[in-house]
Amino acid sequence: MSPTTITDRTVLVVGIRFRPAGRIYYFDPLDHVFTTGQYVIVETARGVEAGRVVIASKKVAESDLSDPLKPVLHPASEDELRMMLSFKSKEKDALVRCHERILQHNLPMKLVEAEYTFDGSRLTFYFTADERVDFRTLVRDLAATFRTRIELRQIGARDQAKLQGGVGPCGKTLCCSSWITDFGIVSIKMAKEQGLPLNPSKISGVCGRLMCCLSYENDNYIQAKQQMPQIGTFLDTPSGPGKVVGVNVPQNSVEVMLESGATIHVPVSQNDAPNRSCGSGGCGCGVGNGGGNTSTTTKNTGCGSCSLKKNKEK
Repeated sequence: MSPTTITDRTVLVVGIRFRPAGRIYYFDPLDHVFTTGQYVIVETARGVEAGRVVIASKKVAESDLSDPLKPVLHPASEDELRMMLSFKSKEKDALVRCHERILQHNLPMKLVEAEYTFDGSRLTFYFTADERVDFRTLVRDLAATFRTRIELRQIGARDQAKLQGGVGPCGKTLCCSSWITDFGIVSIKMAKEQGLPLNPSKISGVCGRLMCCLSYENDNYIQAKQQMPQIGTFLDTPSGPGKVVGVNVPQNSVEVMLESGATIHVPVSQNDAPNRSCGSGGCGCGVGNGGGNTSTTTKNTGCGSCSLKKNKEK
């Protein structure tokens, strides 16, 4: 039976973003041509909203779409843009008035931002809290005050940093508020892999969580370490034989402890890339492959693990 090739059907989409550095959503342009930077009115699951085109019309495979496409209703008119700017200018005042209501109701929540839809039909307040908050009374109070639909959304520390923005320890604008659209997984294992100090104040961002940039070079560190002598490997260096006790990926060098107890830094060249098994040149110990080069030469006693075994046998 011959294999059957199935061609995915392609559909025309346009990419729209509702917030700076926010997630990009695909919509059906309905045979209209839109240019990047243009504001359009679209139908969303939360109602009619205004967004900015960031990806011009293009074709994508229908299988790549997770949800059915909603349509772009029409380009935003000048009156709609003026309306949007008018409500945008009222958001700071709405934030202050909402904060006053929160104090009156004595609720354990911290306001982050207020956001109107382009036509003022909905006012959303973003807040943080240590626990779940019953804000039903507050919503009724705010609805009577602003006379529009009120929505309160509890967000996390990273989302708060993304909304408020700021400057990171590197001196640049926060990645989350400038270009990151989705938060990836960041773990303490990444800091360990890169040899960073496990001090929360050193590896945490302004949000108090692990810095997103820990994941940027993690794969490179893992790959580079696979091409370098492993900790525990015994090497012959210009200063004498010693044992690898540390690896410095940025400097492409290893820290070697000599028999005298002194430690030195030895550069590693590409020829030092370890293989995977002793006796066949597999672990980079030099057994079976002549081992080493001009900068670091592995002793013929094997790698850190096999040499230890040999010492025990002696």
